[in-house]
Formats: sequence, C-alpha cells, structure tokens
Amino acid sequence: MTAPANTASQAPLLTVQLARKWQEATDICGLELLPLPGEHLPPFQAGDHIDVHLPGGLVRPYSLCNSPTEADRYELGVLDAPQSRGGSRAVHLGLRAGQTLQISAPRHQFSLAPQAAHHLLMAGGIGITPLLSMAHALHAQGASFKLHLAVRSRSRAPYLERLAQLPWAASVALHFDDEPETRLDLAREVAEAPAGSHIYTCGPQGFMQAVLGAAEAAGWGADRRHQESFAAAAPEAGDQPFELELSRSGRIITVAADQTAARALTDAGVFLATSCEQGVCGTCLTVVLAGEPDHRDQYLTPEEQAANDQFLPCCSRAKGGRLVIDL
Repeated sequence: MTAPANTASQAPLLTVQLARKWQEATDICGLELLPLPGEHLPPFQAGDHIDVHLPGGLVRPYSLCNSPTEADRYELGVLDAPQSRGGSRAVHLGLRAGQTLQISAPRHQFSLAPQAAHHLLMAGGIGITPLLSMAHALHAQGASFKLHLAVRSRSRAPYLERLAQLPWAASVALHFDDEPETRLDLAREVAEAPAGSHIYTCGPQGFMQAVLGAAEAAGWGADRRHQESFAAAAPEAGDQPFELELSRSGRIITVAADQTAARALTDAGVFLATSCEQGVCGTCLTVVLAGEPDHRDQYLTPEEQAANDQFLPCCSRAKGGRLVIDL
C-alpha cells in the first residue's frame, strides 16, 4: 500500500475474501471474512475492530463479533443505517460473496478488565457485535458475565437464534421495546450487579449515555465504565478556536470552536485525504512540526500520541493556540 502524501506511516493492509454474506436481521447483514489460500489472519482479542476498505474509497471500522479462539475467520455484523455517511450503504449494496476486500489488522481499543469480579455487557442493537465477542471470551475463561441485548423488536435483533443455542445462553437477557414485559431496567441491573462489577456498552449514543449514566449514578467509577463508539468526530463543549500554520506556504488557517481541523482545511481549499472522519483509520494522519496536539483519535498508540509529532485532523485539536503542520 502507498500511504497518502499527508501521512507519516500506516500499517500494510490485509487482503481477505468475503466468503459469506447473509441477512442477519432487518437492516443487518452478516459478513464472514477468510484468509486467501495459503495465508493466515492475525489473531484478535475480544472487543477488537478492523477497518474495512469499501467501494468508493470509503474506510469504515467494524467490530469483530466471533470468538477470538476462531483463528481462521473474522465475522462482522453491519447495520444499514439511514443516516450513515455511505459506509453501511456500500456494505449492503456494494459487497458480494466471493469478492476480495482490503482490511486493517485488528485494532484493540475496547478491552475487558481482567480484574473485574463480574462483567455486565449492555448492547443496543448492532452494538452487540464487540460484546458478543467479549461474551465468547469470558465464557472460555470461566468468568462471570451477563449479556443484555436491547432492540426495538425481535425482527431487528441480530443473532437471536445463535444466542439461544450457545452454551452460555443462560447468561443472555433480551429486551424489546414493543414487549413491555421485557423492557430493560438499567437502574435495577446496575444495583443488582455483584460488587466489583465492570460495565461495557456499545450501541446508539443515547443508549450508551443511559447505560453509563445509570452506572455513574450508582457510584461506579470511570475505571469501571467502558464504551465502544464509532460516531463521527464532533467538537466538544469548551473547545476553543486555534490556528493551523501550513509550513510549506506559511498560510494560517483558523479552526473554529465548532469545527474540526479537517473541515477547516477543506473549507479553505486545502486538500486533505480523509475517510472515516472518526479517528480510527489513519487516512488523514498529518505530521506536526510545532505545537502540542489534543489527541482524540483511536488510531495512534499512547506512545505515538505522546511524541506529539503527528495528529489526525478529523478529530484532534490543539492544546495551545497553534499547530504547525507539514502541509
């Protein structure tokens, strides 16, 4: 792979075969990825995701949902989201079984806490994908856990048949909005969790906020609350404007408080290769020559972030008033 001109370095991509594609539930498809003949897939851990390179040049992160013990395949579940930025449409309409795809190696940013006495896995719809992999791993370890899946209706619930047949089916609770008797009572689940429990959540932002809010209200510290989110980067409350100095031209571009650096560059007519806009794929990785970035990505390692010599303009900002970048 040839890295984009504005990036420092990126890991080489893997080529895999889309062996199967199926309808898992309403608006959700399943994908099984296999290595090419004579090749092997890198191992992964529960909670990992991969970046999938899709038709049209899009790159999107998707969580692996199968057991980490299955070293010969990756499985994904993808929601056809009406408000998406094109990734889910590309998966549902553009991918066919038998074709080859390029993907990243698994990335590990959503981890199980090994010290937890009990693991409370709270999934909203398609957010079950990383939590399903976690449940597989916890069962294999003999660890204590409970997996909750909350969806609007049974027709929109992925993996229903599979969950009913798994050896740990007794550790699964299903909740449907249109079946009041199954409604999820977050406060009760948190209150009844064993001492020393950790909570993990993935799904729509509102669902995750409710889950984490219930745990916080019950006095669970931040170190016991974990979430996975692939939402597009957005400015945060309290963000301040800052400047980008383009070293090659000396041009100064102001990034507004409610604007990403990538958007400011694009609006100013400066070409910047972008893709995921979430800080996970690394496409927009840009060299920093001076200044200290406010890193908000999931792509760079903690050591790479600490070096402060590169940042991702799609999500990260500046801790001071200006960054000098190699553009």
